[in-house]
Amino acid sequence: MSTNTLHQLLLDDIGHAEQLLMLIDAEYQALQARDLQSLEKLLADKLPLLTLLDQHGQQRSRLLIEANFNPNADGLKHYANLLANGDQLLQDSKHLAELIGQCQQANVRNGRLIKANQSSTSSLLSIIRGSHGQGLYDSRGGAARIASKRPISQA
Repeated sequence: MSTNTLHQLLLDDIGHAEQLLMLIDAEYQALQARDLQSLEKLLADKLPLLTLLDQHGQQRSRLLIEANFNPNADGLKHYANLLANGDQLLQDSKHLAELIGQCQQANVRNGRLIKANQSSTSSLLSIIRGSHGQGLYDSRGGAARIASKRPISQA
């Protein structure tokens, strides 16, 4: 196996993960602003990075397997122990794992914001459609009755 190839894949993926993290943070800002055009562009920019990260991960695993090591952190550690620059390889691997973890956390944060926005939109739509829940009040301050249809003048 080419040590340079494995290490270069790691270094490339560190750059890709850093870019991805920036895009996910920009996505959060666009979600807050409800800027759909920016969201579409960010999604288009994220997809190639995600594809590259996946492909490089598979290549790294394949390289480790070809060298008769497990395609996981332990296998990489055993492989790095045989190399002169093994410590650097492990540090870069750890850095990549940290960046991927940050991307996952930021993605979860964005998912929560999306879910909150969906809930808010759903509530607003139900009010517009007139199918609002018991939490709304009538003109006298009492809880509105869902079953009874009232003319708009009494709303």
